[in-house]
Amino acid sequence: MPSNAFSGVGTTFKRSNMSSSSVDVFSAIAEINGITGPNKTRETIDVTSLDSTGGYREFIASFRDAGTVELEMNFTFEGYEAMNADFEIETLTDYQINLPDGTTLDFAGFVVDLGMAVPLDNKVTATVTIKISGAVTLSS
Repeated sequence: MPSNAFSGVGTTFKRSNMSSSSVDVFSAIAEINGITGPNKTRETIDVTSLDSTGGYREFIASFRDAGTVELEMNFTFEGYEAMNADFEIETLTDYQINLPDGTTLDFAGFVVDLGMAVPLDNKVTATVTIKISGAVTLSS
């Protein structure tokens, strides 16, 4: 049976430019080299009691956390400026990851880390970490 795997080439990362009509208009951030995340986790609550059977701890599910998305990108003034604007505001920004197979991940978050590197013998890069607030919506 052939694999359904695909390359990440063609993936885009977009951010909302909320228009005056309150309709999200998404614009791509250029020259993204890599995207990591979302990295979801789930908390658990220990409900073990003295009469728990088999001597094993017991847990119930608690809150989920959609985690973070990390971007590695070539430094461009426009890309860094857009991410810096999101870092400076106190409100959520809407983002999208669009994969080449037609899958879209929509989420809202805050830019919580914005860095750059200027190495002696390589390109200037920027790194961005976005903390996701709420759920990630997956569609195709």
